[in-house]
Amino acid sequence: MTMALAVLRPFVLATAVALAILPAQAVAQEDAALAPYIMLRSLQFVQDTVVAGDHSAGEMQRFMLGKIDQRLRTADPAIFEDTRNVDAALIYAMSGGNPATLEYLVGRDVAGNFDSRVADALRKYLAGKGTLVAKSLGDMATEYRDQKIGAYIALVSGNVMVPTDPTGALAFYDMARLAAPGTIVEEAALRRSVAIAVDADLVDKGLDYSRKYARRFVHSPYASQFADFFVQLVVEHYPKIVEADIDGTVEFMDVGRRREVFLRIARSAAVSGKNDLARLASGRAAALSGLDAEAPEALARLYSGLANVSTANVDAAMQDISQIEDDQLSPRDRALRQAAQAVAEEVLRRPVSESLAQDAPRTMPTTPDASLANASPGDEAPGSAEVAESAPAASGVKFDAEFQTFVDTGRSKLSAIDDLLKEEGTTP
Repeated sequence: MTMALAVLRPFVLATAVALAILPAQAVAQEDAALAPYIMLRSLQFVQDTVVAGDHSAGEMQRFMLGKIDQRLRTADPAIFEDTRNVDAALIYAMSGGNPATLEYLVGRDVAGNFDSRVADALRKYLAGKGTLVAKSLGDMATEYRDQKIGAYIALVSGNVMVPTDPTGALAFYDMARLAAPGTIVEEAALRRSVAIAVDADLVDKGLDYSRKYARRFVHSPYASQFADFFVQLVVEHYPKIVEADIDGTVEFMDVGRRREVFLRIARSAAVSGKNDLARLASGRAAALSGLDAEAPEALARLYSGLANVSTANVDAAMQDISQIEDDQLSPRDRALRQAAQAVAEEVLRRPVSESLAQDAPRTMPTTPDASLANASPGDEAPGSAEVAESAPAASGVKFDAEFQTFVDTGRSKLSAIDDLLKEEGTTP
């Protein structure tokens, strides 16, 4: 039995016994037990269990979201006089709950139990219009930072600020994770902080966030997304990021995950042409491969060989990777090997006599103003007048009729202008 199921078991048993023995009293007990804030605690525990590594609790999370949604919609409005239930409804909406339920509750709130500012801002955020209320959400994150909904509002504030001010969003993510350590809120805040640091080239911050994430949430179902961000950070900033920096993050991972990260780094580095990093990462991945890990070892050989295609050892590298069995490679890696083989074949191909020949010289047509093509405005190239007069006859180049007509028309206009200037020159 999973930990998540153990959370629900006492509640189910207690309710069943109460309904069987004391029906009238059971109704009151059921109402008390099903208070939204109590149900929310179970949901939070399940969600935190999921990011801690119990992936089987995912079904329980969906079950709890459905039960809380049903309870909120059927509850007497008077139940929200307890601020804990108001907070539960808001946190439910920010935790993957049904946005329509928040609309329903706010529409029935004639007593003013919900803070209309928070409710309206969240409704816009859940409707995909969060950028319109980014400033308001930021102010509310500071106002509510010491309350139960504070961490969630800070996380939402960071989300809506990312498109316009990514580095500013980091402040809200920091606020969220510090207010809710070890929870799904911290996991989301750290993972998104790594993504921002990568895009903004904040190397030191990216490494710091990566270490924190790997230490706390390496078993999260979202850890693969984090690994993508971390690999991108390493490859884009190598050699500023050194091997010790990589080890500072992967040391919190088990052998299998460390090997996977090094393989991802090796592949990305090989594709990006960072051969030193590709050799380093593939070597580390190969060292971490056990006797039963034929596929990871094959990938390490592949990426190491790719890194050596551009070196003097290209022949040995291609001989090595060509011996890797196809069934040990994914279709994507098989295509990558084929591309590397094509490049290596061109590198190793012996030159033939035709490849050493130069192109025959090309005859460029001479135009009347060819010698002036590169002259500066106002400059006259030496012999320009002679070229202009003799070019059509000497070049032997025949222009098409339309272009020849254009040249003749232009020349006749120039002649007419010359005649006018001569007439003016003879006028007293």
